[in-house]
Amino acid sequence: MADWHTTVTPPALARLLATARLPEPATARRPAYRTLAGQIRLLVTEGRLPVGARLPAERELASALELSRTTVATAYETLRGDGYLHSRRGAGSWTCLPEGAPPPSDALHPVPPDEQGRILDLGVAALPAPQPWFGRAAARAVELLPHYAAGHGHYPTGVPVLREAVARRYTERGLPTTPDQILVTTGAMGGLHLVQRVLVGRGDRVAVEAPSYAHTLQALRLTGARLVPVPYASGGRAGEWQWDLEEWQRVLRGAAPKVSYVIPDFHNPTGALIDEEQRRRLLAAARAAGSIVLVDETTAELGWGVPESMPLPRPMAALDRSAQVVTVGSAGKLLWGGLRIGWVRAAPALVRRLATERVYSDVGTPVLDQLIAAELLGEPLRAVRAHQLDRLRATAHAFAAALSGQLPDWGFPLPPGGLSLWGSTGGLSGAALAQAGEPAGVRIAAGNRFGSDGAFEHHIRLPLTVPAAAVPAAVERLAEVAARATAGGRFGPADEGQALAV
Repeated sequence: MADWHTTVTPPALARLLATARLPEPATARRPAYRTLAGQIRLLVTEGRLPVGARLPAERELASALELSRTTVATAYETLRGDGYLHSRRGAGSWTCLPEGAPPPSDALHPVPPDEQGRILDLGVAALPAPQPWFGRAAARAVELLPHYAAGHGHYPTGVPVLREAVARRYTERGLPTTPDQILVTTGAMGGLHLVQRVLVGRGDRVAVEAPSYAHTLQALRLTGARLVPVPYASGGRAGEWQWDLEEWQRVLRGAAPKVSYVIPDFHNPTGALIDEEQRRRLLAAARAAGSIVLVDETTAELGWGVPESMPLPRPMAALDRSAQVVTVGSAGKLLWGGLRIGWVRAAPALVRRLATERVYSDVGTPVLDQLIAAELLGEPLRAVRAHQLDRLRATAHAFAAALSGQLPDWGFPLPPGGLSLWGSTGGLSGAALAQAGEPAGVRIAAGNRFGSDGAFEHHIRLPLTVPAAAVPAAVERLAEVAARATAGGRFGPADEGQALAV
């Protein structure tokens, strides 16, 4: 077998398996080998374990999981019989899909264009482009493009006009910034991956909020980082979330994480907004522990629940005097995800280091996308932001009304901002909901995807990107899926055609 297969180490697979919880009744009835086989199959079908990934040898995985080798060998044999594993003597075992099986589905991945008409997407949280401003910015960018087309088009740190626009926006938000502190990346995930590659080594500890952004957690797992979850705490007002600073201080002192990853501004998935005092205290604890604070600001402009008269907290880097904060931002959440524009704000020396590392995998972000983003971050920004926040606010209130009527036992408090609602499902497994929804054409983001250790089983995330007028029908469909999941039933062929009556 060729050597190009991704090799999953025993510790990395053990961490993934901890997040793959099967429905509780099924788990209770199964012997250990069937549970293990079911967990690996779930990871493959959800796309969290890549097809073609080379799994650890039976003895190594048995040691990592503290199971007998017979249990692991029998699980592997079960997976081979079901078509989810291929093995070859001397080459090992690697994941696959049974012949004729559909590609892995993941509620956190975009629905393919040819399926958008039949699938209700309650997984991906992404807004459409704001019109007419986006069209005007694109036309202006096309006019400017010939000037840039005269050269090679490679800008490892970004087109100067966009770096200037991003720096100007940080300054407006209370964080004086110069263009040499900005590195433009291909989306925020490109920036996060680049920072992780430079700052985090295999086996390094990374402190993360619990819950946190699912894609970053998965990326950290696959790079071999050891995640240390720090739970959120409920605040003084109903539904308000805050950092548990005592727990953060304990983790920072005891685990000494190389990096601490946080989303302080309209957190994904809870929508929480952390005040400046808490930011200062976490920075002080991180500084004492020697931990770099990686701040994800991709949702920082999405305060749809904050009164205009209320000043927002300054960016965390504005409270940092030691250059220990590295910030990642994005145009994708406010402007349009299709632009694939993100950025890193850091000390100029780190920006240069990141740019040097970047060219080995990505020599630059598309110039036209950068020019469109630069236009939108200029004069149109205020109107664009108001337009997008109005849309998010309307959808959030529509969800609140529909959920209280259709699913009164569920709890979904309105946050001050963000792209989603995060709440409990009244004891119903989020994984069971997602499984019941898939054949009905309803994509649901199970809560355990947002935990580093399989927590939040009885939570789901709802995106605020469904049009407000379509929310009542969407929640009605969600209630039908919940009823089937509660009964342990599945949708049959007659149900599939009803998937998108919204």
